[in-house]
Amino acid sequence: MEKPLTEHIKTDGTWLTLTEYEETGGYQGLRKALSMDPLAITKLVGDSGLKGRGGAGFPTGKKWSMIPMGKDAHYPKYFVVNADEMEPGSFKDRLLLETNPHQIIEGAIIGAFAIEANFSFIFLRWAYHKAAKAITQALQEAYEVGYLGKNILGSGFDLEMSLHISVGRYMCGEETALLNALEGKRAIPRAKPPYPVVSGLFGKPTIVNNVETICNVPHILAKGADWFMKLSKSEGEGGTKLYGASGRVKNPGLWELPLGTTLREILEVHAGGMQDGYSFKGVLPGGGSTDFLTDEHLDTPMDFESVQKVGSRMGTGTIIVLDDKTCPIGMLRSLEHFFAHESCGWCTPCREGLPWTAKLLDAIDAGRGKMKDLETLEFHTKYMAPGNTFCALAPGAMEPLQSALKYFRYDFEKHIHEQKCPWKS
Repeated sequence: MEKPLTEHIKTDGTWLTLTEYEETGGYQGLRKALSMDPLAITKLVGDSGLKGRGGAGFPTGKKWSMIPMGKDAHYPKYFVVNADEMEPGSFKDRLLLETNPHQIIEGAIIGAFAIEANFSFIFLRWAYHKAAKAITQALQEAYEVGYLGKNILGSGFDLEMSLHISVGRYMCGEETALLNALEGKRAIPRAKPPYPVVSGLFGKPTIVNNVETICNVPHILAKGADWFMKLSKSEGEGGTKLYGASGRVKNPGLWELPLGTTLREILEVHAGGMQDGYSFKGVLPGGGSTDFLTDEHLDTPMDFESVQKVGSRMGTGTIIVLDDKTCPIGMLRSLEHFFAHESCGWCTPCREGLPWTAKLLDAIDAGRGKMKDLETLEFHTKYMAPGNTFCALAPGAMEPLQSALKYFRYDFEKHIHEQKCPWKS
């Protein structure tokens, strides 16, 4: 199969230089884009079936089409790449950032041209030091040959692109909190509407896209929407996907596969199945803020629509495997402590509810739990459901909890009845 995102990555710990990237066909998509009408680029991306790879799965072309265009639009406009990868269990963007930074830069230039933006930022997680070096070098190379700056390739299009290194909070991955951080403000989410496409960075129209999403754009421009759609196994959703797996599998890692590859194939073929002596119990299919799935869901295609139909989200597509010798309450306890710590504190349900949830799980895990605690936890999953909080952090934190209460209730009750964690006996 074709692997447009990872076909030419290096395995010696270095990244593609500008010359090496151009030798693989790099910047040909940009050259084609600069000869097109910006609206035609947005339509092409829409026709390709590309959906946002950051977790939400919103159609990329549709998102770009919401930007005001023409003389009546407010300028300047901004194009922002969200590289603040802090979702527990997720490491897909890191591969792209550290091995092929020009792919990200080219995609961002095309996106900026499509929405008539003259300024672009790559918002990077602070801990990705190698990625920062790679992007810094790549930006310098791009400026030196005229892919960035004034009058790019004689097209009359100007674009300034900068790397911004994040201060390192999970909240910065939420697009409006990210924009606040870029403005030098506290990273808290903004009220919507207005949405960033109308009033984003510095109050101007702004697009924010995930790294993996943007890396697909040069290939769509170079090879077309039909080609991209045919890479997928799923109807209406185009391209490949970077799927990862962590936990007690024989071959934890990351693979570029057709979108819609089944959960079973990812785990049993590419991840090699469970390690000897361990059995499969469940998975978080798209990082720490997704609902658990169990063995009855293993034949589910890993695409946005199919995973949603069985009660979870594909999210980032990086799978966390739960085995039979790992305590699910202990796993949840760790996750909920992370989310409680990373809450920005802006809204009451998240600020108060997440620490309370974490404390209840502490008690159950330590053998101090009571049956009424399960009712309280269930209340919290509804209290912090979508629509009750300012952003998606708390609802995302509730997804693994609400599904664990459904699928692993026996384990909760055993902790409470025995007044201890059975896995620590």
